[in-house]
Amino acid sequence: MRALILPVVLAVSACSLTPAFVRPAAPVPMTYTTGAAPDVRTNAADLGWRTMFGDRRLQRLIELALESNRDLRLAALNVEAAAAQYGIQRAAQLPSADAAGGFTRQRIAPNAETDPPIAAMTQKQYGVNVGISAFEIDLFGRVRSLSDAAFARYLESDDGRRAAQIALVGAVADAYFAERLAQEQRELAEHTLADWRESLDLARRLRNAHQASSVDVAGAEGQVASAEADLEARARMVEQAGNALWLLIGADFPKDLPEPTPLAQQPVMTRLPAGLPSDLLFRRPDILQAEQNLIAANADIGAARAAFFPRLSLTSSLGFISPAMSGLFDGDHRAWTFAPQVTVPLFQGGRLRAEFRLAEVRKTSAVAGYERAVQIAFREVADGLAGRDTFHRQIEAQARVVASAERRTDLSSLRYRAGVDGRLELLDSQRQLYASRQVLLDLRRAEFGNAVALYKALGGGLTETDVRPPGTAPELSLVAPDQLARS
Repeated sequence: MRALILPVVLAVSACSLTPAFVRPAAPVPMTYTTGAAPDVRTNAADLGWRTMFGDRRLQRLIELALESNRDLRLAALNVEAAAAQYGIQRAAQLPSADAAGGFTRQRIAPNAETDPPIAAMTQKQYGVNVGISAFEIDLFGRVRSLSDAAFARYLESDDGRRAAQIALVGAVADAYFAERLAQEQRELAEHTLADWRESLDLARRLRNAHQASSVDVAGAEGQVASAEADLEARARMVEQAGNALWLLIGADFPKDLPEPTPLAQQPVMTRLPAGLPSDLLFRRPDILQAEQNLIAANADIGAARAAFFPRLSLTSSLGFISPAMSGLFDGDHRAWTFAPQVTVPLFQGGRLRAEFRLAEVRKTSAVAGYERAVQIAFREVADGLAGRDTFHRQIEAQARVVASAERRTDLSSLRYRAGVDGRLELLDSQRQLYASRQVLLDLRRAEFGNAVALYKALGGGLTETDVRPPGTAPELSLVAPDQLARS
């Protein structure tokens, strides 16, 4: 029996009806429109997130998120499920052999009408066999195409997990900087409120000394009330930013977290090397995920084509049957079956053609999804590069605005105390100083947010340590502490 089965299984090589896969051309320019020559030797995707984010507190939070985040855990479970599904589909390419043993005991009723008459009797039968049931000989590659599609979907799910990790690292960093911004804006509001309360106390004492009017006091009281309202809003933002960060971490914050680094001293890389747009095709997991989806859809077309052709299946068994257990394995009791079967589709009511059209439509949709993923990636990198080239200059200009507002406030305070200017001039200068400091904090936060977005867009965040070539040092972006910490 083995001489009949094994040559059929091993010698039959299935032809494939799956179209040859061709990666669509990237619908983006060859270079980014930033004006600067790309550095093709390095890429931000090779930078570990510990290099990208030097704040030890942020590094610890990213560690916790990678361990406890529920979304990342679900993505990992999806990978395991896809791997199991691929194992199931791959097993269909091999024959499944089962061993069975049984015992039958039955009573045969008497029959007096036969010649000679049959008396009642009890029969026993023992049986042992090994068999293959309905194994499909993959003549036209249908089973292999389904297996290839399942494998591509497994790779797609793994790329989805990697994309989820990149998104998580970026989201934690973004939420952390949002929390730092909210904390420092609240501290700035607290300091400003304290200064304005002192100014209100001065205005009241001057009024009591008949050196200022009630209008000045009313203006100072309104300014203090405005600062108190703004302080409550900042406190709410702090709580909300902390809640967002806690949700991303997926666990309570440990008590031994390192102290946070102020925004003015954050060692964050902002001048990231981008490489070429073609690098995104191999570094962005979401693009690789879209490509694997396209490969799976292409394999589904091969399976749909093969469904139009005949199917050859094989059922066989080899064993022993005996009325007595003692002689079961005697040579005379050997039994075997060999039952190949050919199934030819004759009339399916248009189902096979509809399945084939559906496979083609899904492939066309996968092509569009792939091209869209490439275009989105290019746009995200281009936006990040635009921010990289402009935020630093904008922050420097805003720092000069803050310095100018500080000088004006100091001069207005001296002139007001000397009786040269009125209270309104001092109030206006104080408001402008407060607003300019808040804008400077917002810009620093926005620059870090742009760096995080560019890091994610280039495919960074998958590794903890660097894989970049030696001799390429990171370029950090720092602002002098007096530009942000002065209040």
